Formats: sequence, C-alpha cells, structure tokens
Amino acid sequence: MQLTHYTSKFAAKTFPIIIVCENVTNAANIGSLFRSADAFGIEKIIFCGSSIPLGRKMTKTSRSTEKYVPYETHDDSSEILLKLKTAGYHMVALEITEISQPLHTARFDKKKPIVLLVGDENFGISEFCLTLADQVLHISMFGQNSSMNVTQATSIALYEITRQLTD
Repeated sequence: MQLTHYTSKFAAKTFPIIIVCENVTNAANIGSLFRSADAFGIEKIIFCGSSIPLGRKMTKTSRSTEKYVPYETHDDSSEILLKLKTAGYHMVALEITEISQPLHTARFDKKKPIVLLVGDENFGISEFCLTLADQVLHISMFGQNSSMNVTQATSIALYEITRQLTD
C-alpha cells in the first residue's frame, strides 16, 4: 500500500547544511528549492541577489515549505560566503568547471557544517564565489545537454551529502 504524507514513517532530522543561492531568480526554482530543503532537512537557505521573487508564484511550487525552512535574503553573496567560511563552514560549489570533481567521488566530513553554493540559472556561480569554495563538484551527465536545472542538481547533491552524513 502506498503511504501518504500522514502515514509515512520518515523521521525528522536537520543537517548542518546551508544552501546559498547566488542570483537564483526564477520563482518556480525558488519554490522547488524550498521543497528540496524541507525534504532533506536542511538548516537554512540564503538567497542572494537584488530581485528574489518570494511571492505567489514561488509559493505555488513550494507547497508551503517556505513556512518550515528558515531562509534569509541578502544582496551580496560574497559577503555571506566569507562570513560562513570564517565561521568554519566547508564550502561546496555545485558547478561544472575545468577543476570540478564528480559529486559521487566527494567525501563530506560529518564534523564540519556545509555550505552548498548554487548559482544563477543562466550563468552559474560567479568566478569570485568559486574561488571561496573548498570543493567544486559537478554531477556526471551522459546525455547531450551540458547542464541541469538548478533545483534538480541541488536535490541530487543534497541526496548524496545527506546520505553520507547519515552513514
């Protein structure tokens, strides 16, 4: 028998992971990021940029998870990342670069809180923010496309990170 939201036996858990979104501005993507953050028990989302649409279009996709997932908005992503790095967070950038490593090869330290940095739907993560990363990871792809939607990629990365943190 299929379980419902009310009959599933998943245990609530919060992981020491903050998602930092650099210039993610599509309302549907933001709503989906809230859903993924809720599903994976993420500590917080920080949206960085000048025009973050947190209105009705976003809530249609989020299915009210924005009420449960703590979040902040800031104009400057580099300032936030520098503060988190100083506070001891391990910085993981999810981006395809010349030096990026496949996500499945990465190992995450259970003793260190993590920032998962994701970028703009069209232009990715800025060069400066990439330089702040301790790891730059990509998702291995086997089709014709060279990139993946930011929310899909974030969900895949969160699955792998939380899987390792619960092992």
